[in-house]
Amino acid sequence: MLDIFTSDLVSKFIKFCAVGFSGLVIDFGVTYFCKELLKIQKFIANALGFVSAATSNYFLNRLWTFYSQNPEMLREYGQFFAISLVGLIINTITLYLCIKKIKTGFYLSKLIAIGITTFWNFFANYLYTFA
Repeated sequence: MLDIFTSDLVSKFIKFCAVGFSGLVIDFGVTYFCKELLKIQKFIANALGFVSAATSNYFLNRLWTFYSQNPEMLREYGQFFAISLVGLIINTITLYLCIKKIKTGFYLSKLIAIGITTFWNFFANYLYTFA
């Protein structure tokens, strides 16, 4: 079982998380800007932050994490974005459950949701988009 965790997989996951951290900054920044300054509803602001981060994450992961040479970049982006949309659903459900059921604050709930979604996004992209 442990031999599935190769050094290449671990290295890619660490890079994916580093890229994800840059996405977290973009995600929180866009969410904060939309929610607090533009007064957009919090779940819509969350979606805008998430989509902005997913787009920047695609380009960084393509170049640095997975070294993709796929000439069908639009198709690859579509696959990455589709996985991100499923991630958005996971993210939003987690956000909702944390806020409404567990009664955690919005930004702590968002951090929890991002953590859970990271595993989905990595393994789905590792096995599908950049396989």
